[in-house]
Amino acid sequence: MPHPILRGSTQYMPDKKAKTRRKAKLSPNTEMGTSGGTTPPNLGPLLQKVYRRLYTRYGPQGWWPGDGPFDVVVGAILTQAAAWTNVERGIRSMKEANCWSWLAIYECPVEDLAEIIRSCGYFNAKARKLKAFAQHVVEGYDGDLAAMLDQDLPELRAELLSIHGIGEETADDILVYAAAKPSFVIDSYTRRILQRMDLIPREKTISYQSCQTLFQNNLPADVALFNEFHALLDRHASQDCVKAPKCQGCCLKDLCVTGTGKISL
Repeated sequence: MPHPILRGSTQYMPDKKAKTRRKAKLSPNTEMGTSGGTTPPNLGPLLQKVYRRLYTRYGPQGWWPGDGPFDVVVGAILTQAAAWTNVERGIRSMKEANCWSWLAIYECPVEDLAEIIRSCGYFNAKARKLKAFAQHVVEGYDGDLAAMLDQDLPELRAELLSIHGIGEETADDILVYAAAKPSFVIDSYTRRILQRMDLIPREKTISYQSCQTLFQNNLPADVALFNEFHALLDRHASQDCVKAPKCQGCCLKDLCVTGTGKISL
């Protein structure tokens, strides 16, 4: 069933259990768009319109590929700087090598694990990251990932970031897709779309937190929404909003300063 935000109105009202979004506030440190104007304090209606159009164009994305939280965590680590097709090959190799549990990863020599996941690229580094996560789960939670994920969002996010090889994007992948907690994922695809829509600066690197706040301060803290929205943004950036954008026929063209020609690439 489509998310309630698709039901036609410009304002989405979360259910009673959903956390009420905080209103964005302008401050002296508010990021400036490339056109020189200040990012609007209430982007909710615009972001909802973007979501509805992407959903209408691409439909539900069914993320995350996998059969449960373990699959999500392993995939989130392996997909760092790697195409998903290569990650799938690495996952198949892990299963064929009977290295498909936290205990198995924990007990597997790092050199052997690196060879198993060679298809994923940066395999030595990723083997160390998988080993570090496995050690954390096995020694800290007796191998019970569910127990680890059953924490409040702030505490769990901080714990994930304390593990070797887990940065903000990977931590948020795990939070949304494995732990079902609302923490919007920001990646290079999302940044590209935001920049082309002039919602974040082009000339300088904006922090991960600033990009994330743009969504989280203007949308309800809804796991299903964050899940689908992130997946749709990635789909759009890989299909239409590519490095050389295909603006003709883009479903966001009239909402985008690049698409309308107000800013040249």
